[in-house]
Amino acid sequence: IHHGEPGLMGEAQSIFKENFLEYASYVIKERAIPDLVDGFKPVQRRIIHTLFEMDDGKFHKVANVVGWAMRYHPHGDASIYEALVNLANFDLFIERQGNFGNFLTGDSAAAARYIECRLLPFAKRVLYNPELTTYIDSYDGRNQEPVTFPAKIPVVLIQGVSGIAVGMRTDILPHNAIEVLDAMSSALKGEPFTLYPDFPGGGIIDVEDYDDGRGSVSVRAKLNTKDPKRIIIEELPFDVTSEMMINSIEDAAKKGRLKISSINDYTAEKVNIEINLARNTYAKEIVDALYAYTRCETKLSLEPLVIRENMPTVMGVSEILSWHATHLVDVLKAELILERGHLMDKLHARTLERIFIEERIYKRIETKKSAEDVIKAVYSGLKPFGDQISRPVDDEDVERLLKIPIRRISLFDIEKNKQEIEEINAAIADIDAKLADLVGYALSYIDELKAMLNPKEHQRKSTIKTFELVDVKEVAERNLAVRYDSSNGYLGYGVKSGTVQVEASQFDRLLVIRRDGTYQVIDAPEKEFVGKGMLYCDFADKELLKDITFTVIYQEKTYKYLFLKRCQILSWQLKKAYPLIPEGNFKLVKLSTLENAELSITYKPKPGLRILEEKVYFSDYLTKGVRAGGVRIAVKEVASLRLRAVKGVVRSGNEQQSLFDEDEQ
Repeated sequence: IHHGEPGLMGEAQSIFKENFLEYASYVIKERAIPDLVDGFKPVQRRIIHTLFEMDDGKFHKVANVVGWAMRYHPHGDASIYEALVNLANFDLFIERQGNFGNFLTGDSAAAARYIECRLLPFAKRVLYNPELTTYIDSYDGRNQEPVTFPAKIPVVLIQGVSGIAVGMRTDILPHNAIEVLDAMSSALKGEPFTLYPDFPGGGIIDVEDYDDGRGSVSVRAKLNTKDPKRIIIEELPFDVTSEMMINSIEDAAKKGRLKISSINDYTAEKVNIEINLARNTYAKEIVDALYAYTRCETKLSLEPLVIRENMPTVMGVSEILSWHATHLVDVLKAELILERGHLMDKLHARTLERIFIEERIYKRIETKKSAEDVIKAVYSGLKPFGDQISRPVDDEDVERLLKIPIRRISLFDIEKNKQEIEEINAAIADIDAKLADLVGYALSYIDELKAMLNPKEHQRKSTIKTFELVDVKEVAERNLAVRYDSSNGYLGYGVKSGTVQVEASQFDRLLVIRRDGTYQVIDAPEKEFVGKGMLYCDFADKELLKDITFTVIYQEKTYKYLFLKRCQILSWQLKKAYPLIPEGNFKLVKLSTLENAELSITYKPKPGLRILEEKVYFSDYLTKGVRAGGVRIAVKEVASLRLRAVKGVVRSGNEQQSLFDEDEQ
């Protein structure tokens, strides 16, 4: 496409735009984001649908389930296998047999050919109803798959979900199933409710910033510090395995942030990571360091995005739950109406059967010569009993009556038929009562679902607690000797020779003032060139610096005028160099942090020069901005300067310095 062909360019842009939108929509709806109705991503829904098709009460090889599911999912067996293992490990819809891995240690599941699974009754109770499920063609048109299951609970809240799509992501944390069902009951009753995450691995959660699932949560490991010389990690933060935890602790120890002697992992069904401390180190001393430097503490940012009515929508946790409470009532109502219709059909069939046999209508067809006459005889025989029949008789009813075998007619039990009709009428009355009080029925239904869940397996595992996140800068030890080697101009804690300037941590920032009259704030370096003749190095801490006034004495090079400037350094951008003296024809002569001092200026003797020495006091000059110019204090040629503290803090004792190098004097 050439620039001279705007029509082709516009067409190309249109093609790219259309294809990109199709791709983005596909990834969002068909891969990454769950549907609000059943809480599943497409691969999960296809796995559950496959298990419904295969369900015979027995366990199935996972490899076989994966193979069957590939009829619906066009992305290969690996993604199906991984999704099935994750679904099964929620212990909600799928029962496992074999090694499905360990989410605590991070161990992977056995190969698909070695492990088995089947649906739990809870899945059938919550998800399965083919008559209320809308089906569409699978990707190759050979099969039918569900658009969504008519789920009766907010699966997306119980299982949680994480996914990245084009231009958007979703992160919903898992919640306790019993608590979700209780919250649904509260929503149906119009009572207030609150829902907070609950992780399968336990841990401690701070939900202060949860914001109904739209904000963030801070998560900590549960530490046992009863033994002063040993720390045991008993619960892990969400999505952190014991292997991840150990790697983070060992990494922190290598960098000198933790003092430990050994670490042992005894995690199996429960987390048990034993940290043995170094000599002269005690448990309570390094707890904050564990939270700051390792995976013992983490912060999770959330984004509750779901597909609602075919569109990606951000919904808070309470909004999702309230929607599902209403959806439960709608689904139960549809099921009751469906079941009532089936019972009415059954009642109609039993009534026709009774009249057909009890009134000997079948006798009327014995003399008929044609099929048409037979059908007419049945219709005319049933006509007098129209008040007993719930709806008009149709050809299908007549066909069913004509298929009743003689043996069954001869053995027909009128009393049994009446009993069946009474049972059907009682069931219809029960359904009518439920339809009259759908909310009450929904509440009782929720109680049934709770009874199906093992209370021991579904009790809350995570502890909700408020705590402050540990700032790594606050717990970092200042144990790095930052040296300055004036012979080569390097500064840092990796410099082996020279003078120690400060004891710092790697999170500290340092203010450096160079001989050329510039200053800069840098991270405490391992080794960085700052130039020969560095004049100042200390912490770039504004609380510290607001008590320090820098007195700068600089000289104009041509006329040798001497200037004095007092200023504070309280603002900066990291690593940006700033001038402390006017740029151009000036050089820095002296830098002092004395609060007040006497500056003795000795002039070079010349004919007619009577005053050979003058004294200047820092306190006579105002503190100005760091960009302000200095005050001229000498216009004669200076031989030497002598500085003596008058009052205030002396950072480096008395200072005396010649204006010139020896060869220049």
